[in-house]
Amino acid sequence: MFEHDTSSTALVLVDVINGLSFEGSEGIVQAATLAAPKICALRERAHRAGVPVVYVNDNFGQWRSDLRAIIAACTAADQPGRDITRMLVPTERDYFILKPRHSAFYCTALEPLLQSFGARRLVLAGFAANICLLFSANDAYMRGYEVAVPADCTAANSPALVEQALAQLRVAANARTDASDELDLTALRDDGEPSSRT
Repeated sequence: MFEHDTSSTALVLVDVINGLSFEGSEGIVQAATLAAPKICALRERAHRAGVPVVYVNDNFGQWRSDLRAIIAACTAADQPGRDITRMLVPTERDYFILKPRHSAFYCTALEPLLQSFGARRLVLAGFAANICLLFSANDAYMRGYEVAVPADCTAANSPALVEQALAQLRVAANARTDASDELDLTALRDDGEPSSRT
C-alpha cells in the first residue's frame, strides 16, 4: 500500500504535460521552455519537503485517455512541447488527475484529494498563466485556499499576458506571486505562515 500524504500545503501542476500544438504557440513554447526547469526544481523541493505534488492535466477531449496515453501524445515528434513534457513527466510519488475544462477543480477529484491531505494552502504552477492557471487559482481561492503562483513557474503566449494574469490573481485571489525560490516549502508544509527563504 502507498503511504497517505498529509500536508497543509500542496503543489498543483496545471497542464504541464502538454504538446502545445496549436496555431500561434511559438510564444508559449519559448516561455514554457524557460519555466520548465523552474517547475522541475520546485517539484523536487516539494518532494524533499514532504509536500504532495498533484498534476491536473487537460484530457484534450480524449475521454478514454490516461497518464500514459497523454504523455505519449504530448512527446510525439510533431509536438512543439515535447521536450517540456519529457522534463516534467510525473514521478511515481506524484498524483495525476485528468480535467475536462480550464479549471483544475471543475469535474475532477482534486478537491477531495486536497481535503484528504488536510491542505489549506496551494502552490500552483503551469500553463497557460492567463487561462487554465488563472481559472484554477481563482477556483482555489473561492474554495478558501491560500494561493501562491510563482511568477517564474508559468508561461503564456507573451510576457504581458503572464503579468496581466498574475496581477489579476494578486488583486482577486490575494495570491502570492514571488519567484519560486522565495517559497520555503518546508515551512509551508509544517503549517507555517508563507515566508521568504533564508
